[in-house]
Amino acid sequence: MTWIQDYQPAGGLWVSALLAALPIIVLLVSLGVIRFSAHLSAALALVTALGVALLLYRMPAALAFDSAAMGVVFGVWSVAWIAFHAVYFHNVTVATGRFDAIKRVLAGFSEDRRLQALLIAFSFGALLEGVAGGGSPIAITAAMMAALGFPPVKAVVLALLANTAPVAFGGLGNPLIVLGRLTAPIMHLKQDQATELFSAAVGRQVPVLALIIPAFLVVVLAGWKRMLEVWPAVLTAGLAFAAMQFVASNYISASLVDVLAALTAMAALWILTRFWQPATVWRFDGEEAVPAKSLGAAQAERGALYAWMPYIILILAIFLSRIGTIFKNLPTWLDLTKLLHKADWIFAWPGLHNHVVQHPPITAKNAPYAATLTVDFLFSPGTIALIAAVIAGLAMGGRPNLLLTTYRKTLHQMRWALATIFMILAIAFVMNYSGATQTLGLALATTGVVFPLFSAYIGWLGVFLTGSDASTNSLFGPMQVISAQQLNLNPILAGATNTSGGVMGKMISPQNLSIGATAIGQSGKEGSLLRQTFLWSLLLTAVVGVISLLQATILTAMIPSP
Repeated sequence: MTWIQDYQPAGGLWVSALLAALPIIVLLVSLGVIRFSAHLSAALALVTALGVALLLYRMPAALAFDSAAMGVVFGVWSVAWIAFHAVYFHNVTVATGRFDAIKRVLAGFSEDRRLQALLIAFSFGALLEGVAGGGSPIAITAAMMAALGFPPVKAVVLALLANTAPVAFGGLGNPLIVLGRLTAPIMHLKQDQATELFSAAVGRQVPVLALIIPAFLVVVLAGWKRMLEVWPAVLTAGLAFAAMQFVASNYISASLVDVLAALTAMAALWILTRFWQPATVWRFDGEEAVPAKSLGAAQAERGALYAWMPYIILILAIFLSRIGTIFKNLPTWLDLTKLLHKADWIFAWPGLHNHVVQHPPITAKNAPYAATLTVDFLFSPGTIALIAAVIAGLAMGGRPNLLLTTYRKTLHQMRWALATIFMILAIAFVMNYSGATQTLGLALATTGVVFPLFSAYIGWLGVFLTGSDASTNSLFGPMQVISAQQLNLNPILAGATNTSGGVMGKMISPQNLSIGATAIGQSGKEGSLLRQTFLWSLLLTAVVGVISLLQATILTAMIPSP
């Protein structure tokens, strides 16, 4: 069976696009208006996507359900496997008690509330985002700051704002891995090559934001004047994070960007505070004044290396697994990357591969739409995180029974999140193979020269809806790439902007607002949190859009090429 896609099934482009967008509209209304749970909203959107494919696009039922099934399997391996084991790694550090040691080190850094915010909300939050992703950085850092004496609502606002810097590379680079694997066939690239290009492109956008987020945080916390009093710390944190974010995203691996950038920022703050302290220790009104102390103080230094051992193990494991992409032309016996890739399984999805035909203007001529799946058993960041979690857990004194119990608890903890992931990917695949994504891409291409600016807000909307940059790349990544191709723009820029713009939707996503409010025992305060972050979210997304527009027109040399 072969079936040719129809990009204007309703007779006109914009009418067809409106109907093609019904699954997205259902997801938006279910999540944002009716306030259904994420997994129920995704289920309704999946049913809608299948209905649109069958009734509007006249897609054969066998192909429609086959594409949904492939999306689920893709979600299991390419998304859920990574996200789950990233969270499992964090849970192992908690179960073995090592996370308590980390919190003690952080608490001993400084009594100045501004420096505490830079270390905990910005730097440590980025480390948690890089390892576990999801809402864990917001919940953990907000709870930590509240426990240290920050006003609870203020603690959540700071955690939400700070979380913008690392989201694009969160969960061991999962958003970019998903984007690369979904769009590689559209761009006729290998999946790893596409991921590397998107990583480099995002790594040339978000460091600009990372430079300003620390100052932004302190202004929100204490005001402009109080921020200027600690400008050395603000500048140090921003520069260290942004520089390592650029280097790691362009020359190391998307999976290590946040981890390395966060640790670099923390180390830079540690070095700075051995030689510099603010003239006055700033604390909240009514708090007792205390003398300044640096991270070099005995309380913070004792056991610091011991506390960070799990993350050192994780970094080494990922670094060794990516060594062949970092250092080219290694001898075969040293190239662990090549050895791990020998276990890859690449296969054509039965009943779907080359059974759907695309045609101009999406392709130069009629061409079959491939449906191949790569299962990188050993190379996957999820597998590496699992191995690192087991090694770190045993090294920290955890028994095998504890590791198994933690694994079961993580499965229970993430059961609905995993179900949501599977359905979101099923929606993406049904829309891609039915032609709905292509219809939306052609419609968006009519926005012309302002598309790069518009592109950032598409990503922003996706993360606002789903709470996940990986999910918005699944939903909108192929559409953005196709739109750019129709406009003769660089598709790498479009996919990267979808990711970077999506970052700014994280602070206003209903899921993350709920997670933050719950973490400080303030359920019901989500509206207050939204009012304090919404304007910042819009403005920062505009910054991403302007950067993208400049890259598309003037600063084209900033866009990486194959």
